[in-house]
Amino acid sequence: MVNYLAVIGPNGLLNKVPEVTLAFWIIKIMSTTVGETGADYLAVHVGLGTTITGAIMASLLLVALLVQLRMRRYVPWTYWLTVVLVSVVGTQITDALTDRLGVSLYVNTAVFAATLGTTFAIWYATERTLSIHTIISTRRELFYWAAILFTFALGTAAGDLATEALGLGFNLGVIVCSALIAAIAIAYCLGANAVLTFWLAYILTRPLGASLGDLLSQARDYGGLGLGTIYTSLGFLIVIIGLVAFVSAQERDTPYLVLTKEKA
Repeated sequence: MVNYLAVIGPNGLLNKVPEVTLAFWIIKIMSTTVGETGADYLAVHVGLGTTITGAIMASLLLVALLVQLRMRRYVPWTYWLTVVLVSVVGTQITDALTDRLGVSLYVNTAVFAATLGTTFAIWYATERTLSIHTIISTRRELFYWAAILFTFALGTAAGDLATEALGLGFNLGVIVCSALIAAIAIAYCLGANAVLTFWLAYILTRPLGASLGDLLSQARDYGGLGLGTIYTSLGFLIVIIGLVAFVSAQERDTPYLVLTKEKA
């Protein structure tokens, strides 16, 4: 049995964020796809509209986030439920600005990039670290979730800018995003900054997941495979549930050695 080292905060919290593994990235990409297709299904096919769908998802996110904040350590089910809901809300924020208020995708991308950069700057100035391995206080976790929300909003804006405004389309969008993530992975292996490469890859998984979701769900006339939002969402949800169940089982079998305490 392998013992994993952990840092405990003064409030008794263990790290609230999962280890970055292959399963982490697969769930992240698929949660993005579910966020994209699930929101479209509720707003269009169920007929709730963007306003009601947005209100429902924002309310569910608030509840999930409150539950997540009450946890003393990383719990896969609550963490990934929160990620899925953040992906929906982050997507809807960008879509509302673009589709309902007519804000340019160029402006949205620039604004969300600046907002995310400001979040990181305040986070670092306050905590002196951006490490996801020491999310051991409520304040750090709030910074973390704020950054996650803005990565989804930025990823949505940048992805739509590339696939729609610049005309890359779904197929090329998947290829380009995959190539960029692969380049970041290579840079990390060659010694690039771990924090920078993580967050760049995290941002890019949003347009990758969205392009993948559109490629699978959109009609063939629009360049998709025609599976529809229902089957795409259900298929990815099944995979997400299976992977979260797997990592939950691993989490239960993993003993932690608490070595040090760190001030919040």
